[in-house]
Amino acid sequence: MVRVAILASGSGTNAERLMKAIGALSEVEVALVGTNKAEAGVMHRAKACGVSTWVFTREDLQAGVVAERLKQHRVDFVALAGFLLKVPDHLVQAFSGRILNLHPSLLPAFGGRGMYGRHVHEAVYKALVQQDVTETGITLHWVDADYDTGPPFFQAKTALEARDTPASIAEKIQVLERNHYATETLRAIRESLSLSHPTSGQNAS
Repeated sequence: MVRVAILASGSGTNAERLMKAIGALSEVEVALVGTNKAEAGVMHRAKACGVSTWVFTREDLQAGVVAERLKQHRVDFVALAGFLLKVPDHLVQAFSGRILNLHPSLLPAFGGRGMYGRHVHEAVYKALVQQDVTETGITLHWVDADYDTGPPFFQAKTALEARDTPASIAEKIQVLERNHYATETLRAIRESLSLSHPTSGQNAS
Protein backbone atom coordinates (compact mmCIF):
# COMPACT_ATOMS: atom_id res chain seq x y z
CA MET A 1 0.00 0.00 0.00
CA VAL A 2 1.39 3.38 -1.08
CA ARG A 3 0.83 6.04 1.57
CA VAL A 4 0.37 9.67 0.55
CA ALA A 5 0.50 12.80 2.68
CA ILE A 6 -1.23 15.98 1.52
CA LEU A 7 -0.03 19.37 2.78
CA ALA A 8 -2.30 22.37 2.26
CA SER A 9 -2.85 25.84 3.69
CA GLY A 10 -6.26 26.83 2.34
CA SER A 11 -9.76 25.64 1.53
CA GLY A 12 -8.56 22.28 0.29
CA THR A 13 -10.64 21.93 -2.87
CA ASN A 14 -7.85 20.20 -4.78
CA ALA A 15 -6.84 18.20 -1.73
CA GLU A 16 -10.41 16.91 -1.49
CA ARG A 17 -10.39 15.90 -5.16
CA LEU A 18 -7.20 13.95 -4.59
CA MET A 19 -8.53 12.32 -1.42
CA LYS A 20 -11.65 11.16 -3.25
CA ALA A 21 -9.67 9.89 -6.24
CA ILE A 22 -7.33 7.93 -4.00
CA GLY A 23 -10.27 6.65 -1.98
CA ALA A 24 -11.42 4.75 -5.06
CA LEU A 25 -8.11 2.87 -5.31
CA SER A 26 -6.94 -0.26 -3.55
CA GLU A 27 -3.19 0.25 -3.76
CA VAL A 28 -2.94 3.89 -2.61
CA GLU A 29 -4.23 5.62 0.52
CA VAL A 30 -4.02 9.07 2.09
CA ALA A 31 -2.17 8.60 5.36
CA LEU A 32 -2.37 12.18 6.59
CA VAL A 33 -3.47 15.69 5.72
CA GLY A 34 -1.33 18.37 7.31
CA THR A 35 -1.76 22.14 7.43
CA ASN A 36 -0.04 25.14 8.95
CA LYS A 37 -3.39 26.88 9.50
CA ALA A 38 -5.76 25.40 12.07
CA GLU A 39 -8.72 27.25 10.54
CA ALA A 40 -8.02 26.03 6.99
CA GLY A 41 -10.98 24.53 5.17
CA VAL A 42 -8.88 21.54 4.20
CA MET A 43 -9.22 20.27 7.77
CA HIS A 44 -12.99 19.91 7.45
CA ARG A 45 -12.70 18.32 4.02
CA ALA A 46 -10.17 15.78 5.27
CA LYS A 47 -12.31 14.85 8.27
CA ALA A 48 -15.32 14.42 5.98
CA CYS A 49 -13.24 12.00 3.93
CA GLY A 50 -12.18 10.11 7.06
CA VAL A 51 -8.53 11.14 6.76
CA SER A 52 -6.31 11.91 9.76
CA THR A 53 -5.37 15.59 10.13
CA TRP A 54 -2.54 17.44 11.79
CA VAL A 55 -1.78 21.13 12.39
CA PHE A 56 1.86 22.19 12.56
CA THR A 57 3.80 25.44 12.67
CA ARG A 58 6.43 26.96 10.45
CA GLU A 59 8.90 26.17 13.22
CA ASP A 60 7.82 22.51 13.22
CA LEU A 61 8.48 22.37 9.50
CA GLN A 62 11.94 23.89 9.77
CA ALA A 63 12.95 21.85 12.82
CA GLY A 64 12.21 18.50 11.22
CA VAL A 65 9.07 17.74 13.22
CA VAL A 66 7.02 17.43 10.04
CA ALA A 67 9.58 15.14 8.41
CA GLU A 68 9.54 12.92 11.48
CA ARG A 69 5.74 12.81 11.51
CA LEU A 70 5.69 11.75 7.86
CA LYS A 71 8.23 9.05 8.67
CA GLN A 72 6.10 7.81 11.56
CA HIS A 73 3.12 7.54 9.21
CA ARG A 74 5.26 5.61 6.69
CA VAL A 75 4.55 8.17 3.98
CA ASP A 76 5.87 7.39 0.50
CA PHE A 77 4.75 10.50 -1.40
CA VAL A 78 3.92 14.11 -0.51
CA ALA A 79 1.39 16.15 -2.49
CA LEU A 80 1.33 19.92 -1.97
CA ALA A 81 -2.09 21.41 -2.74
CA GLY A 82 -2.06 25.11 -2.00
CA PHE A 83 0.66 24.77 0.62
CA LEU A 84 2.19 28.20 1.22
CA LEU A 85 5.33 27.48 3.25
CA LYS A 86 8.70 26.80 1.67
CA VAL A 87 9.68 23.16 1.97
CA PRO A 88 13.03 22.91 3.83
CA ASP A 89 16.00 21.20 2.26
CA HIS A 90 15.96 18.23 4.63
CA LEU A 91 12.39 17.37 3.64
CA VAL A 92 13.13 17.79 -0.07
CA GLN A 93 16.05 15.40 0.30
CA ALA A 94 14.06 12.88 2.33
CA PHE A 95 11.41 12.72 -0.41
CA SER A 96 13.57 13.44 -3.45
CA GLY A 97 11.48 13.00 -6.58
CA ARG A 98 8.40 12.31 -4.45
CA ILE A 99 7.09 15.79 -3.54
CA LEU A 100 4.76 17.32 -6.13
CA ASN A 101 3.48 20.89 -6.03
CA LEU A 102 0.57 22.53 -7.85
CA HIS A 103 1.17 26.09 -9.13
CA PRO A 104 -1.48 28.26 -10.85
CA SER A 105 0.62 29.44 -13.81
CA LEU A 106 2.76 28.08 -16.60
CA LEU A 107 6.09 28.00 -14.84
CA PRO A 108 8.67 29.42 -15.01
CA ALA A 109 6.36 32.40 -15.67
CA PHE A 110 4.73 33.96 -12.61
CA GLY A 111 6.51 31.80 -10.06
CA GLY A 112 8.72 32.46 -7.07
CA ARG A 113 8.42 33.84 -3.56
CA GLY A 114 5.05 35.48 -2.88
CA MET A 115 3.50 34.18 -6.08
CA TYR A 116 0.47 32.18 -5.04
CA GLY A 117 -3.29 32.37 -5.47
CA ARG A 118 -4.65 35.80 -6.34
CA HIS A 119 -1.15 37.26 -6.54
CA VAL A 120 -0.48 35.04 -9.55
CA HIS A 121 -3.81 35.87 -11.19
CA GLU A 122 -3.23 39.60 -10.70
CA ALA A 123 0.25 39.33 -12.22
CA VAL A 124 -1.11 37.41 -15.21
CA TYR A 125 -3.84 40.04 -15.64
CA LYS A 126 -1.28 42.85 -15.59
CA ALA A 127 0.78 41.05 -18.23
CA LEU A 128 -2.37 40.51 -20.32
CA VAL A 129 -3.20 44.23 -20.21
CA GLN A 130 0.33 44.95 -21.36
CA GLN A 131 -0.15 42.39 -24.16
CA ASP A 132 2.74 40.29 -22.88
CA VAL A 133 0.79 37.03 -22.57
CA THR A 134 -1.96 35.24 -24.49
CA GLU A 135 -2.37 32.17 -22.28
CA THR A 136 -1.92 30.87 -18.77
CA GLY A 137 -2.38 27.54 -17.04
CA ILE A 138 -1.30 25.23 -14.27
CA THR A 139 1.94 23.43 -13.54
CA LEU A 140 2.56 20.33 -11.48
CA HIS A 141 6.25 20.26 -10.66
CA TRP A 142 8.67 18.33 -8.51
CA VAL A 143 9.76 20.30 -5.48
CA ASP A 144 13.38 21.31 -5.06
CA ALA A 145 15.21 23.67 -2.71
CA ASP A 146 13.70 26.90 -4.07
CA TYR A 147 10.27 28.34 -4.85
CA ASP A 148 8.70 26.92 -8.02
CA THR A 149 11.98 25.95 -9.69
CA GLY A 150 11.72 22.16 -9.68
CA PRO A 151 11.31 20.16 -12.90
CA PRO A 152 7.79 20.32 -14.36
CA PHE A 153 5.78 17.10 -14.47
CA PHE A 154 2.63 18.35 -16.19
CA GLN A 155 1.23 21.56 -17.59
CA ALA A 156 -2.22 22.44 -18.90
CA LYS A 157 -2.95 25.66 -20.78
CA THR A 158 -5.92 27.96 -21.29
CA ALA A 159 -6.25 30.92 -23.62
CA LEU A 160 -6.66 34.44 -22.29
CA GLU A 161 -9.02 37.04 -23.74
CA ALA A 162 -8.87 40.83 -23.66
CA ARG A 163 -11.96 40.97 -21.44
CA ASP A 164 -10.44 38.69 -18.78
CA THR A 165 -10.07 39.94 -15.21
CA PRO A 166 -8.16 38.46 -12.27
CA ALA A 167 -11.42 36.80 -11.21
CA SER A 168 -12.11 35.25 -14.60
CA ILE A 169 -8.49 34.11 -14.85
CA ALA A 170 -8.89 32.42 -11.47
CA GLU A 171 -12.02 30.66 -12.76
CA LYS A 172 -10.15 29.36 -15.79
CA ILE A 173 -7.39 28.04 -13.55
CA GLN A 174 -9.96 26.33 -11.35
CA VAL A 175 -11.36 24.51 -14.38
CA LEU A 176 -7.90 23.20 -15.25
CA GLU A 177 -7.33 22.12 -11.67
CA ARG A 178 -10.66 20.32 -11.58
CA ASN A 179 -9.92 18.54 -14.86
CA HIS A 180 -6.30 17.57 -14.27
CA TYR A 181 -5.01 17.82 -10.71
CA ALA A 182 -6.12 14.53 -9.20
CA THR A 183 -5.52 12.49 -12.37
CA GLU A 184 -2.03 13.84 -12.96
CA THR A 185 -1.02 13.63 -9.30
CA LEU A 186 -2.00 9.96 -9.31
CA ARG A 187 0.07 9.48 -12.44
CA ALA A 188 3.02 11.14 -10.70
CA ILE A 189 2.59 8.85 -7.69
CA ARG A 190 2.54 5.77 -9.89
CA GLU A 191 5.54 6.83 -11.97
CA SER A 192 7.69 8.01 -9.07
CA LEU A 193 7.09 4.78 -7.17
CA SER A 194 7.23 2.54 -10.26
CA LEU A 195 3.67 1.27 -9.96
CA SER A 196 1.91 -0.17 -12.99
CA HIS A 197 -0.20 2.51 -14.61
CA PRO A 198 -1.69 3.68 -17.90
CA THR A 199 0.39 6.32 -19.63
CA SER A 200 -0.81 9.81 -20.50
CA GLY A 201 0.65 12.92 -22.07
CA GLN A 202 2.62 15.54 -20.16
CA ASN A 203 0.83 18.56 -21.55
CA ALA A 204 -2.75 19.54 -22.19
CA SER A 205 -4.51 22.50 -23.72
